Amino acid sequence: MTHPFALHIPDADLEPEPLDPARIVSGNPEVTGKVVWESADGRRIHGVWQITPGVVTDTEADELFVVISGSATIECEDGPTLRVGPGDMAVLRAGDRTTWTVHETLRKAYAVNL
Repeated sequence: MTHPFALHIPDADLEPEPLDPARIVSGNPEVTGKVVWESADGRRIHGVWQITPGVVTDTEADELFVVISGSATIECEDGPTLRVGPGDMAVLRAGDRTTWTVHETLRKAYAVNL
């Protein structure tokens, strides 16, 4: 989008995003999301992302996010364990290897720098 906008995040329609089966540690988590803004060079992305309960691994980008609903525990390899729920803001660093244990379907608004 190239103009100012507002989005009610709890009601935003999201689209399925494939989750690499090799990243699933346990459960049957499903991911949906929506990019709402992207810079012209594609290096900054803002959006909404959701994951259902389960355990998955990831290698992170530079990201700031705010949890809208749900809860998860995010274990950072060689770092802290973050417990996040509604209203919490978190920052992840590029290259962080994480394990997400999603307790309740988690929806977040995010800003990523690639």
